[in-house]
Amino acid sequence: MNIIHTADWHLGQTFFGYERIKEHKKFLAWLKQTLSRKSADLLLISGDVFDNPNPSAEAQKMFYRFLKEVTDTSPEIQIIIISGNHDSAARLEAPNPLLEEMNITVRGIIKYSNKEIDYEHFIIPVKNKKDKTTVWCMAIPYLRQGDYPVLKTDEECTYVTGVKNMYKNIFDKINARKEKKDTIIAMGHLQATGSEISDNDRSERAVIGGLECISPDTFDAGIAYTALGHLHKAQRVSKRENVRYSGSPLPMSFAEKNYKHGVTYIEIDNGTAARIEHIEFDAPAKFISIPQKPKRLPEVLKELKQLPEGEITEYSPYLEVNVLITDPEPSMKFQIEEILRNKSVRLARIGSNTVSSQSKDTVFYRDLHSLNPITLAQEVYKKQYNTEMTDELTALLSQIIEEVQE
Repeated sequence: MNIIHTADWHLGQTFFGYERIKEHKKFLAWLKQTLSRKSADLLLISGDVFDNPNPSAEAQKMFYRFLKEVTDTSPEIQIIIISGNHDSAARLEAPNPLLEEMNITVRGIIKYSNKEIDYEHFIIPVKNKKDKTTVWCMAIPYLRQGDYPVLKTDEECTYVTGVKNMYKNIFDKINARKEKKDTIIAMGHLQATGSEISDNDRSERAVIGGLECISPDTFDAGIAYTALGHLHKAQRVSKRENVRYSGSPLPMSFAEKNYKHGVTYIEIDNGTAARIEHIEFDAPAKFISIPQKPKRLPEVLKELKQLPEGEITEYSPYLEVNVLITDPEPSMKFQIEEILRNKSVRLARIGSNTVSSQSKDTVFYRDLHSLNPITLAQEVYKKQYNTEMTDELTALLSQIIEEVQE
């Protein structure tokens, strides 16, 4: 069986005010071709289909049109989708009655039966070309606090323990009913212990300071492949080749500009993942940072002048400008925008980095009442710009303080 694993599309994302519809359409067109080229039997989408719980009409139209076109072209393909932390589980599951007619299954809502989690809801049989179930999928969506079973033996059921219980219970149910030659695969939207994330990547940070990081031991050794979503960097988890993040198809922040974006291709043979391959997607709009490390404004402006001129399109590069601030630069934004006029880039952000003072002087709370406002302002200014406040600024500040106190 041939499987394509993808995740974290974030359809409808607006990047610093720029719409990314055209970029996503390019990816979806490429994915349709990849599914056909690889003769995929199964497509797994591991969460964060949309960028927010209330996606635009255009983003939804793009998503459902893609599903329709794929199933029209390849009627035998099966598609399984789980919700992520950015998705509305209820919204994503709502069209299930219609989607199931196209061999598409969505799982997002945690359903209960007699006050117990309905595990059967998350067990999806995958049939081969002879219409026989040969693969069982554990389609487990993003789990929020309380969306997991609490065992009677648990004195204190933490999030990590609860998620582990969820996977174990569903695995045990499948294992008890499947035939010996059948294969079990799993899906999840979570952060696994041992996974990598850039220090500067704030787009998919772990919640509650790492307390929600899930151990790879959660995924039983009897699972042939675990298709994860949530982290945008394609990677294996804790050296387990068959537990993987496909990564996002497009960079979602400048911290992700050097990731190898794309999808993961898996061949299941004799109950194991016989082949795993990352297929890279060449994003149509590049992310560039000038300079790579902050420099003073005159040096930055000199580098920006070297950018090529041309029209700005939906695929023009996104630009991050990194400036090292040593003195106040009130016209910095204007100077940068003037330099970029007629350049074929889209200015996304200006990163201002200041030179911090190395002074170890500490002001305690008990001393604050005795500090002169001017003295305090001078200290803050020195720490911010690593230089003394000018006489002109000091005089102006004194005048303002006097007017306020009158």
